[in-house]
Amino acid sequence: MSKVIWKFGDDISTDIIYPGRYMATVLPTETPAYAFDDNKELNKMLVNKEVPAQSIIVADKNFGCGSSREQAASALRGHELIIVAKNFSRIFLQNCINLGLQTVVCPEIEADKGDELEIKSGKLINKTTGKEFAIIPHAPAQQEIIDAGGLIAYTRKRLFEMNK
Repeated sequence: MSKVIWKFGDDISTDIIYPGRYMATVLPTETPAYAFDDNKELNKMLVNKEVPAQSIIVADKNFGCGSSREQAASALRGHELIIVAKNFSRIFLQNCINLGLQTVVCPEIEADKGDELEIKSGKLINKTTGKEFAIIPHAPAQQEIIDAGGLIAYTRKRLFEMNK
């Protein structure tokens, strides 16, 4: 079970997630410092590690729209967050999968900051309100990549298995 640390509405662009002025910073070890940098409260919580790993950010429709910058997904992955949204921008979602960021597509999600959520058996349960919501699972190949920790880790694993 994890707690919702922030709730966003529709159309959260990659520029909100990872402002363009930091595009020269590309190392996965450095990008997390700039996650939501224009939202000082959220950025401070993340940078100061005031929230545990597997904390949840909830959003409505079109999370990750705009630029296809990979740093937006990298910045979130560095904080070990789970992103639950009604839907995601296609390119952003693929960047998340490639980097092993946990994303959950839940078209009917109802949750607010502070709610406790549990993902179990193809559904999302809001323990605070008692409501349950269906999730749209990732394709099996996508889930394998996420479970491996990203595309590089997945590829290494597959190459290792082939060379046994």
